[in-house]
Amino acid sequence: MSLPILGRAIGHTATISWPTVWEAARGRADADRSDQRLAWWSARLLEDADVKLEVRGLERVERDRSYVVLSNHQSLYDIPVLFQALPLRLRMAAKAELFRIPIWGRAMAESGFVRIDRARGSEAREALLDAGRRLSAGGRSLWIAPEGTRGSGEGPLLPFKTGALNVAAAVGLPLLPVAIRGTAAILGRRQRRVQRGQRVTVSVLPPIEAVSSSRPLPELAEELRELIQTELARLD
Repeated sequence: MSLPILGRAIGHTATISWPTVWEAARGRADADRSDQRLAWWSARLLEDADVKLEVRGLERVERDRSYVVLSNHQSLYDIPVLFQALPLRLRMAAKAELFRIPIWGRAMAESGFVRIDRARGSEAREALLDAGRRLSAGGRSLWIAPEGTRGSGEGPLLPFKTGALNVAAAVGLPLLPVAIRGTAAILGRRQRRVQRGQRVTVSVLPPIEAVSSSRPLPELAEELRELIQTELARLD
């Protein structure tokens, strides 16, 4: 079952990438059309994998606000799951390697995704700050996985980096913590087969309205890590 699913996922990705690149080359890139394409793409990926998605805590999300969303990161399927779970116009910060993929990488950049080169810390911080300002000005939210890479889906979360907190403090955006449980069972970090029919739960935790620049950010990062870890244990 895995190869047909992955093949369709590649096809869906090409379907939204080509027109985005074509429009951008002609100076006609449109963020609203990108929102629509990302919604279609993420829905198709979850439908093909027969994902049973449950979302809790949506009453905590104000649809017309911009947030810095931060979550744990278990699987590539976290991406379509969050696009379907949250009623926000979302863009994510992604590692620089993804932007080197032909067509898809260009489409990501033109759609407003944020390229992060983890080997260049100061440049990565500036890229996040610029993205936070640009996206919030357009009514969109920035999603950052503060673990910095995919975890195994088992055991404790990796330490949280402070990039998301820096953006929230500098741009004045609320933080929206989110716990994702179940995506590792679909396609974990070392898996090569998609497991259909898995149940995924997304739990939206109470937003943090203001991040004080006077508070040590590593301390807040650890507090948020423990908050999401506790919620994942509760979902188990």
